[in-house]
Amino acid sequence: MAIGMNPSWKENVSFILVEPREPGNVGAAGRALLNMGFRNLELVNPVRFRTREARWMACQGYEILKQARVHATFDGAIRDKHLIVGTTRRLGRRRGLILPLRDGVERIVSVAAKNKVAIVFGRERNGLTNSEVNRCGLLVTIPSDAAAPSLNLAQSVMLVAYELTQGVWGASLPKLVTQEKLQHFYGRVESTLKLLEYIPRGNTDLEAKIMKNLARLIARAGLTEWEMNMLYGICAQVERKICR
Repeated sequence: MAIGMNPSWKENVSFILVEPREPGNVGAAGRALLNMGFRNLELVNPVRFRTREARWMACQGYEILKQARVHATFDGAIRDKHLIVGTTRRLGRRRGLILPLRDGVERIVSVAAKNKVAIVFGRERNGLTNSEVNRCGLLVTIPSDAAAPSLNLAQSVMLVAYELTQGVWGASLPKLVTQEKLQHFYGRVESTLKLLEYIPRGNTDLEAKIMKNLARLIARAGLTEWEMNMLYGICAQVERKICR
């Protein structure tokens, strides 16, 4: 699929800013999205952002700010999305698999052909929280100089949007289940693993670690409705065999 030839996938990509505190950054982000052909801007618990400064920074992109969806919580913003992509400059094993931005865009575009993708940007001062990072199926980082690794919020939006519009990507992925459905599924898997005593009783730290890593694996790959129903069926069969 050549990017420039079929822009419909862009309609499935939402850029989510978590608790932005500078209206100018929101305005500049709106302009960046307009420049790169995107329209979906969403904000979680933002400062009052439709200001004179934001309008000035957004230029013609102010229409995107006027139409931006506002959410009270992070969970509310991602519940109807199929893939959550977090942006981060902080690396480390506890954060799971982190790809350089250019290595992650092919995955994002291939999923976006038939699914809703959220690209999440953290707070200006301290980025995303650990709990927010754990909800992301994919993490990308923008390589920068070690002496000044932190990028401005609007700059990050522009760089991600630009990279998404470059190149030619392969086949699209099938329709995946939403994050809301995945959260219910994780609960069922956790119950089954406890029944199998794979998760030791009383070891809450190990339980949390197992479920966090399992959720990352599933969220990164995605599940179709058929695949999820098959796994529900496996869990049900395990429970019948053990409880009979």
